[in-house]
Amino acid sequence: MHKMVTVGALPAVSINMADGAEATITLYGAHLTSWKTADGRERLFMSSKSPLDGSAAIRGGVPVIFPQFSTRGTGQRHGVARLSHWRLAESGGEGPTAWAEFELTEADVPAQLAKGWPHAFTLRLRFTLHAESIEMSFNVRNTGEQDFDFACALHTYYALEAFEHAALEGLESGDIHFKEKLDNVYRAPAEVTLLHTGAGALRLQQQGFTEFVVWNPGAEGAAALSDMADEEYRQFVCVEPAKVDKKALAAGAEWTGLHTISLIP
Repeated sequence: MHKMVTVGALPAVSINMADGAEATITLYGAHLTSWKTADGRERLFMSSKSPLDGSAAIRGGVPVIFPQFSTRGTGQRHGVARLSHWRLAESGGEGPTAWAEFELTEADVPAQLAKGWPHAFTLRLRFTLHAESIEMSFNVRNTGEQDFDFACALHTYYALEAFEHAALEGLESGDIHFKEKLDNVYRAPAEVTLLHTGAGALRLQQQGFTEFVVWNPGAEGAAALSDMADEEYRQFVCVEPAKVDKKALAAGAEWTGLHTISLIP
């Protein structure tokens, strides 16, 4: 089941399992800020300098990117979803799972942001928690009378004990052994494995997305970010299921992407 909590100054929803697994999602951005497996270990990175008052995007966890990835377009960088206040639509618990679903429509987007992307839509993002995994189902529906183009991503920051000792396996282009800053886009297989995250590796699975974006700013990049401590780049890597280039969604149509993260003991 769920309970209402706060993350910094932000209202949030916590879902948890009897075995100790827990996830926390802020209404601001429908942003997953914490995911703990049953062993109590935090699996996501959150910057110690991230604002947690709604004044700016949250740095860490899982920012929701929609309808533009980065600066690949003329609109708001990384879109409006992570800067808007979502609503808790549904929640529940069914046997070995607990879940919460959040909703955002064009009416929820701040007016100054809506001007740059004036389309009717409904986003629904469901987080389903299991003892050793979490599933994110991201649904985009065009509720308007005109087609629109959109891109999206679930910009996941994974906690690492040491960036330079971690690796990503399973990409068609070969495995990545992290050594320096990177910002690369790869065609997304159904599954990749993130090694050296601490206690156990993580299996990352996706359906519906077309790319994995792998990002870390490196030492120089982290020093230039006001919302990240200089040495924190060594504590995470982003591996993001994404649709980085905008594609058309017809009026009345919908798209769903699924992202599942599972612990490999």
